[in-house]
Amino acid sequence: MQSKLITNKHLLRKILSFAFFLLVSTYAFAQNAVTGTVIDNTGMPLIGVSVVEKGTTNGSVTDIDGKYTVNVEKGKTLVFSYIGYVTQEVEVQSNTINITLSEDAQLLDEVVVIGYGSMERKDVTSSITTVKAEDLNVGVYTTPAQLLQGKVPGLTIANTSDPNGSASISLRGASTLRTGEAMEPYYVIDGVPGVSLSLIAPEDIESIDVLRDASATAIYGSKAANGVIIVTTKKGNKDGRTNVSYSGYVAWDKTLNTLDMMTADEVLAYADANGIDLSSYYDVNNPADVNWQDEVLRTAFSHNHNVAINGGNEKTSYNASINFLERQGVVRGTGMDRLTARSFLQTKAFNDRLDLSFNVNASISNNESGPTDNEGRSALDAMNYYLPLNPIYNEDGTYYGRTTSQYYNPVSLINEDRYKTTQKLLQGVAKATVHIIDGLDWNLNLSYQNEQYIYNKYHSSQSQIVTYTSRNGDAERSTVENIKKQMETYINWDHTFNDAHKVGVMLGYSWEQSDNNDGFGIRAYNFYNDDLSYYNLALANSMSQDEIVDLNSQFLLSTLRMISYYGRINYSYKSKYLLQATIRRDGSSAFGANNRWGTFPAVSAAWRIIEEDFMKDQNIFDDLKFRIGYGVSGNSLGFDAFYARQVYGSTGWFTGSDGNNYHVLGATRNANPDLKWEKTGMFNVGLDFGFFNNRLTGTIEYYNKKTSDLIYSYGVSTLIYPYSEMVANVGDISNKGIEITINAVPVQTKDFTWSTSLNLSHNKNEVVSMSNSEFSVNFIEMADPNINSYSNQHVQRLMESAPIGQFYLWEWAGYDENGMSVFNDYDENGNLIGVTDAPDDTDRRMAGSAQPKITFGWNNDLTWKNWSLSMFFQGVAGNKIFNAIRASYSDPTLLRSFGKNILAEVATEQNYNDSRAQAPSTRYLENGSYLRLSTLTLGYNFGKLGNWVNNMRIYATCNNVFTITGYKGIDPEVNLGGLTPGMDMRNSNYPRTRSFMVGVNMNF
Repeated sequence: MQSKLITNKHLLRKILSFAFFLLVSTYAFAQNAVTGTVIDNTGMPLIGVSVVEKGTTNGSVTDIDGKYTVNVEKGKTLVFSYIGYVTQEVEVQSNTINITLSEDAQLLDEVVVIGYGSMERKDVTSSITTVKAEDLNVGVYTTPAQLLQGKVPGLTIANTSDPNGSASISLRGASTLRTGEAMEPYYVIDGVPGVSLSLIAPEDIESIDVLRDASATAIYGSKAANGVIIVTTKKGNKDGRTNVSYSGYVAWDKTLNTLDMMTADEVLAYADANGIDLSSYYDVNNPADVNWQDEVLRTAFSHNHNVAINGGNEKTSYNASINFLERQGVVRGTGMDRLTARSFLQTKAFNDRLDLSFNVNASISNNESGPTDNEGRSALDAMNYYLPLNPIYNEDGTYYGRTTSQYYNPVSLINEDRYKTTQKLLQGVAKATVHIIDGLDWNLNLSYQNEQYIYNKYHSSQSQIVTYTSRNGDAERSTVENIKKQMETYINWDHTFNDAHKVGVMLGYSWEQSDNNDGFGIRAYNFYNDDLSYYNLALANSMSQDEIVDLNSQFLLSTLRMISYYGRINYSYKSKYLLQATIRRDGSSAFGANNRWGTFPAVSAAWRIIEEDFMKDQNIFDDLKFRIGYGVSGNSLGFDAFYARQVYGSTGWFTGSDGNNYHVLGATRNANPDLKWEKTGMFNVGLDFGFFNNRLTGTIEYYNKKTSDLIYSYGVSTLIYPYSEMVANVGDISNKGIEITINAVPVQTKDFTWSTSLNLSHNKNEVVSMSNSEFSVNFIEMADPNINSYSNQHVQRLMESAPIGQFYLWEWAGYDENGMSVFNDYDENGNLIGVTDAPDDTDRRMAGSAQPKITFGWNNDLTWKNWSLSMFFQGVAGNKIFNAIRASYSDPTLLRSFGKNILAEVATEQNYNDSRAQAPSTRYLENGSYLRLSTLTLGYNFGKLGNWVNNMRIYATCNNVFTITGYKGIDPEVNLGGLTPGMDMRNSNYPRTRSFMVGVNMNF
């Protein structure tokens, strides 16, 4: 029996050993080692090619000789992928698989929107930058312009943390002396020019094309001097499925930095040390200890939700989305909410010869804020100057306050002086394209846009603002409507001859009418209580005719009409030699009767050197293209219908013989029948290049931009003209610059990729001339910092041979023997003769510019398996900022004479009796350079989850992570637009915030 058991054990052991041998042999046979080499079209080995078994993480990468080894079952599929090359999939049928990868021309074949059409990137002859949706900035942004900061060379954007504010934006330097819309790029959304950006939620954007040089922008003629930004929104798909997507986030904002003002204890210690009697400014028997910044600021909460539905087939596609954004401001009482809805339907008819599309877009937003005026009427100012020894409330619950001029309890300003603006936008667009014959299309676009604004203000019976303290409640309401109608029709003809000569022709006509500023308003006061706020003004007991007249005098219906003829021709020979010419002729009712029409031509050419025979055998360049162009564009933005016309209005009242009051009518604007277009001519030359299988690509640009016939208001004699000012064409402005863009993929492995992009821009702005034989001015004073004891003491000048934003200041020379500020003193010949404690206007000198020498953006994207990390840096260098905030609060007179708080540093850095410490001088002119980690995002992509979630990604983002700067102010990112860039003002400087976001993107 025992012998039989032993025999059975030996048999079992043999069977198990044989089974294990079969299993190992089968596995070894199934997981056979596949080897091979990967080369490019020239036979050169490719290093770092990802070789992965499809649907798994099993794989490897090629070595320095292009060789690889991977264990994979026969019958499975290997995926060969490499940046810059077309991905290949090969079924495993042998142990040796050699692959030749072809270059991926996707980048060159990328479609670029150029205005009234599109073309492949390789055929573009102008300077155009495309930013895809996935490359836009991530953050709690309220306008699409904020998404582009640091992404486009030459585009200078200064963002704000104010939920009701807007970013300052300029492209290749300021080219006008008019502010507002006249200084900003022109916006085109889905082919419709001049559309409000408030109609777009960032989540609905597919891509943004920025037309940077005049050879690209001239097709938009008189509106394109500041560049053109073309926004393309997401459309329906044609795969026969309906897709639903949701994206949303929640965010928290915290103030990044505040001023170090004196605490209650520091104020008392400073007063005791310097013999200052503050007893009249606070209750000495019961002093408070209030941190007013804490009372004004808060952690702000925001949330955003976007739901989109799209689908369709080859005949019909559709897209609809709805977005809701609510954003609190870190300053209490400030915030906004916006609801945006978009719909799109496109279909084909008449045997696919007719394409029809319809858009209906709408938005409604509510913005809440308080006063940000000078003279202390701003919570942004009051939270710093209000004495910490004062309490928030009196014993009876009313706000503590004093009758001191320009001194307002900031909590009172937040709660009792309320502003609200409601904006309603509606847009309808209809488009038709008829495919007459192959290559010949006729297009018709019709659009209608309606904007309505309702402005509300209420100063309660508890308001401390002097104007309203005796009003017993003061309400103001006004409404304005703007209507814009457009019709554009154009043909596109494209044909290729003999597979070599590609010709494209576009001819078009447009008509538009804008009816702007159609509004009215009312103001009333003396209410029984504050319960109704600015509603039901019929219950007010008092109204002032003068105030109602003043309010309504700003509402003048302005009807502008413009018609245009335009055309473009493109020629390409084998995508090697490229030529483009455009011309547009605009006629506008805004200009003088003698100059209603303007012509704007442009021509550009490109040479794709990489296509030449002598470049075929070289192994250095993968792409090389030279571009050159010149164009002229205009600037008719920001005009009303009365710029060139004689205008009369009310200049006062008189009492008639019947005892009634009547308006006195007088001239309020002179006619100028010769007023004409501002014209901007720009020369541009560029070089596009690619190396290392296009893993390193870039562009170098140089431009020379000159604007002539600048429009500005000049003083004239009332002996000759009815009014004392005349709007005329006089000056010239020059902008010259260099722009560099570099895109690279330094690392690519099977699981890890690092891609990076860098853009650098340099622009030199100069006011070339401001006078002619008829209108003359030596300079124009700009930028009043509103500093105590120095009212109307400007710190900038518009002057010839200097840039916009040229600082012109007294030169601070330190302190005299008594610790008082002194300044450099110059004689009448401009020679330095010593120092003075009473500088006059002749002692001011040029002292730097607000214009940055360099602006830059640097983006880094790192992916590891399903994880992604993005880091975006941006900043400026070489600019100056006038720190008006620090100047204002460095004045010891504020404390001893007005009972206002001052900076803590005053106690250690200056004499308490220095009455000139705050003088607007070079002491407060600081270096505005900074480097900021603007965005840090960590995300994880779950991919497909079950049968109902096609893709899900979660992410966390931090904005304004850190900033490296030498600037002593709250934040170096100040407004760089307008005619007074580089000013850090105390009444309007909204605190910079650091945002934390958590979001999700889901496709169903």
